[in-house]
Amino acid sequence: MNVAIIPARGGSKRIPQKNIKDFCGKPMLSYAIETALISGCFDEVVVSTDCPVTATLAEKCGAVVPFMRPASLSDDHTGTTDVIRHAIKQLRLLDYDVELVCCLYATTPLLQGKTLKRGLKLLTSDDSVDFVFSACHFSFPIQRALIENEFGGIEPFDPKSIGQRSQDLTPTYHDAGQFYWGRAEAFLDPTRSVFGSNGRMLLLPTHRVQDIDTIEDWYRAEILYQLLKVEESKGNHHNETA
Repeated sequence: MNVAIIPARGGSKRIPQKNIKDFCGKPMLSYAIETALISGCFDEVVVSTDCPVTATLAEKCGAVVPFMRPASLSDDHTGTTDVIRHAIKQLRLLDYDVELVCCLYATTPLLQGKTLKRGLKLLTSDDSVDFVFSACHFSFPIQRALIENEFGGIEPFDPKSIGQRSQDLTPTYHDAGQFYWGRAEAFLDPTRSVFGSNGRMLLLPTHRVQDIDTIEDWYRAEILYQLLKVEESKGNHHNETA
């Protein structure tokens, strides 16, 4: 079975109660759950949380919370992979026949169901692919980055590249931080990495990507979400592969 696993712990220092905070009229977590359900990709949408309030909200939105995440996996230092491994193991103990998994972050209001479908298609089109994750072009060539030296002066991060034209530099990408499709066995195997040779990127347009780690990020995401909704209401649909 295909399962979406949404990590949504209760604690958040930079944006308190981030996962259940109101975002443009609805709790943030509700967007991820609704997108997963609308996509039609999943037999079950599971929320992994340590918070009873979050669990209740998740169930009201149509997800299931078949187990509570232990405190040992709910602090600021716990990695996402550990949370997903724990969830897969717990689900299998509960007789869920988990085969394909999508780790879907709770703070993804810009994500669309059709994008999840594209990720699933990319994963299942090649048996050698273990993971597919959302990614985006860097908006500026990272090879032409600048650094400040110890005296306050400016130096190029890569002196060999600073004078080159952007189109002559190798294209670079970053993790968009929205979702990670993968085979359950690959998630459970510590020798396999999302960012390894058997991982693949699904590129998203920059207008569909926004980290939400700070309150400034939050405000920017709300503005972008509202603008996209206005465009959609006018029938102006941007190309997702732009």
